[in-house]
Amino acid sequence: MTAHADHRPRHRWWLLAALALLVGAAVLGAMVGPAGSISSTNWHIIWKIRLPRVVLAAIVGSMLSLAGASYQGVFRNPLVDPYLLGSAAGAGLGATLVFAYARSATLHWPVDPLPLAAFVGALVAVLVTYSVGVSFGGNSLTLVLAGVAVAALCTAVQQMVLLRNADVIDEVYSWISGRLSTATWADVRLVTPYVLVSSVILLLHRRQLDVLRVGDEEAASLGAEVKRVRLVVVIAATLGTAAVVSVSGLIGFVGIMVPHVVRLVFSASYRWVLPMSIVVGATFLILADVPGRVLEHGRETPIGVVTAFLGAPMFIVVLRSKRRLT
Repeated sequence: MTAHADHRPRHRWWLLAALALLVGAAVLGAMVGPAGSISSTNWHIIWKIRLPRVVLAAIVGSMLSLAGASYQGVFRNPLVDPYLLGSAAGAGLGATLVFAYARSATLHWPVDPLPLAAFVGALVAVLVTYSVGVSFGGNSLTLVLAGVAVAALCTAVQQMVLLRNADVIDEVYSWISGRLSTATWADVRLVTPYVLVSSVILLLHRRQLDVLRVGDEEAASLGAEVKRVRLVVVIAATLGTAAVVSVSGLIGFVGIMVPHVVRLVFSASYRWVLPMSIVVGATFLILADVPGRVLEHGRETPIGVVTAFLGAPMFIVVLRSKRRLT
């Protein structure tokens, strides 16, 4: 207990520093864009175009990082990400169906069907994965294998749809590559309730995730309700992931890389990994969104491509550093 108490002031300073960096990243994200620097005469560009994009990037980055850290804790595997149980494949299938069949000029929707279909697709895929996994034991291995099978099935159906609707391939590819360029305040309002509920639930379970680090049997002997904790964490992380993916598309590396960086630099305890992942993930995605706006004239680089370019080398460095420490 003394060792933990001694580290708390240092942890708080790290958290304050991360929050300060997040504020700086938000300011940079709001001021940088293809239109150049913003003057006081065109403040509406910041408020209507850049600021919702920055806020949505922060929400998506924080949720993906928090979900990734939670998945890694509940499955005791540092290589899993928020898309582990098929949510990405389900969301991709839902979005593909909308692009192919539900965006005809003859159809009039009261709301945009794209985020709704992606959200439902992700939730249904994870529900099927969890049902199949539980029917075969409900442990980490069966859930992961069920997720692989469900993701493969969703991908196969998606490819069949695209073969019959080749005219929407570019739109589907653009969505799958991740995009924040179309962010609006309506998107922010749409995902915020889900993200808030998911984040609160996951943060309330961060101490249980520390207990699960010793293994299912040992955690149960310590009084932890392993199956209940796993179910609640998976549902909460999936709900938040499905919500942000529905408006941002698929953005890789954030949920798997950010928790690694936090553990290496900050702390391995989930009491600190989860809150720090929220801040670092938000900062990372805001900064990662800046290069895509200015690298090409007249056309933006998808955010998923930028995170892969930034995340893959950083992830390799993190793995090498971790190996040296062990």
